[in-house]
Amino acid sequence: MIMVLGIGGTHLSGFQMSVINYTSPSLFLSQYIQKFINETWLERYGSVLQQETLTLLWSFIVSMYCVGGMIGCLCSGFLTAKYGKKKCLLFNDVVLIIATLNTGFSRRAKSFEMILIGRFLEGIGAGIHLNAHIQYAGEISPKRLRGFVNVSSSVFLALGKAVARILGLRYLCYSFSTCFLFICLLYGREVLFSQDLLGTEDMWNVLLSFSGLVALIQLVFLPFFPESPPYLLLQKGDKPGCLKGNIKR
Repeated sequence: MIMVLGIGGTHLSGFQMSVINYTSPSLFLSQYIQKFINETWLERYGSVLQQETLTLLWSFIVSMYCVGGMIGCLCSGFLTAKYGKKKCLLFNDVVLIIATLNTGFSRRAKSFEMILIGRFLEGIGAGIHLNAHIQYAGEISPKRLRGFVNVSSSVFLALGKAVARILGLRYLCYSFSTCFLFICLLYGREVLFSQDLLGTEDMWNVLLSFSGLVALIQLVFLPFFPESPPYLLLQKGDKPGCLKGNIKR
């Protein structure tokens, strides 16, 4: 339970906060994306962007995550009270998968706007799951383990930052089988013959979209978890369901 909630909760926040600032020892992600924006603009309009405009677009890409996070936080209280923490987390996983599909296929679509959309949706997801994850984990966990479960959110936040840095390095992708399968899905068999995988100019979009795999894992396993007993009792008036959940614990 801790693992499923953690990797789809604060782990994703740590990953997204870290991955945008770090990819490889040689180049930062900002250089890759700014070059992609410039090339896309040149292909569309036949002119090169001024550095000020390029920097502004990059700033929008970075800040969209914070804007989305603010909206997600403001909406999380209403959503969790009306629909429950479990349903909010499941909905949030769908949002994150859509977001990572935008960032993952932005290079093929030659659209830097898809990165903006993806970052915005990832921010909304972060705002929701940062609140729903901690509340839900505490409400469904046994009393004797409640403190440990709540503290685990900080551990997964730090773990997400570490994973972003590890995946940004070269020659490490083969150690992560799920990541490698996702890369093959996006790029096909030519990936098998590539010496440089994540953390390179050709694979930065895959690095950005890696969190979609984690959201998919949570989307598969979370439906087997019980709904929050306090939500069933206070919001739905389902006393038998609440008692049943407490008995299981």
